[in-house]
Amino acid sequence: MVRVLRVGLQFAVAIGLLVLLWRVADGQSAVDHLVTAELAWLLAALVALTGQLVLSALRWQLTAAQLGLVLTRQQAVREYYLSQVVNQLLPGGVLGDVGRAVRARAQAGLVISGQAVLFERLVGQVALVLLFGAAVLGTWAVPGGFDLPASIQFPVFVTLAAAILTGIGAATASPSLPTKTSTALAAFMANFRRAVWAREVRHRQVLLSIGTVVLNIAAFACCAAAVGVMLAPATAMVLVPLILFTMLIPITVSGWGLREGATAVLLPLAGATAAEGFAASVAFGLVVLLSALPGVVVAGLATVAKPVSP
Repeated sequence: MVRVLRVGLQFAVAIGLLVLLWRVADGQSAVDHLVTAELAWLLAALVALTGQLVLSALRWQLTAAQLGLVLTRQQAVREYYLSQVVNQLLPGGVLGDVGRAVRARAQAGLVISGQAVLFERLVGQVALVLLFGAAVLGTWAVPGGFDLPASIQFPVFVTLAAAILTGIGAATASPSLPTKTSTALAAFMANFRRAVWAREVRHRQVLLSIGTVVLNIAAFACCAAAVGVMLAPATAMVLVPLILFTMLIPITVSGWGLREGATAVLLPLAGATAAEGFAASVAFGLVVLLSALPGVVVAGLATVAKPVSP
């Protein structure tokens, strides 16, 4: 009952936020922008998101292999599609990843398969934070480009500093912790370093992670362009990560409502209207869902392939 109530609340929050945005961000105008959206830009966004998903699957395959979990390229892509469609359709945004870890546990156990999934997702978020930080510092240092308002700069710099300090703290905290906790944390960090930063894989991890982040940002920029908002690359590198970060807050379904609210607030900094921002975010959400739909086919084929119990 508690789980049902929590899920219902997440749907209610998402719907409530979208209704509120409809009222304050001129929802009818946003619909008009969506109806007249340029199909070519939406297709470009779909291609970018498909590429991002495939690169993420390859990153998971690489990460898992370092932990002794062998996946073929086809298995990795198939499982990633399935996990993404579950993440998009169910609240929380992580149930698909949990299922991916459970289904891959046969070779090395649930702990290792879970770590492979966790490390892969974590590396993606770290890459997004680092590229966002580099973009913010770059635009701040170069005069004449896009600048965040002072009211946003301070919390951004504080958050980036906190993220860096948290990472350093996690890497150095084990000696001061109780013995069992210290041992578990040391093993966890050792697995992380082997999976992500070992000499033989670090360059591929970096390239795959940069690729996924750039394609994700490009997909959002294409959706914005489809509704008439052209974002310069530097502007997209600063604003889009801020929008994507809101999707990590697990109070709605797949970030719906939160993402649209952030876009309606942030895209006007680049000269768009709130309605255009609202429309761009809805377009992105729909294209993300469309890009994950092959996972439905994967799930159907997996169900058909299961042997019937006597």
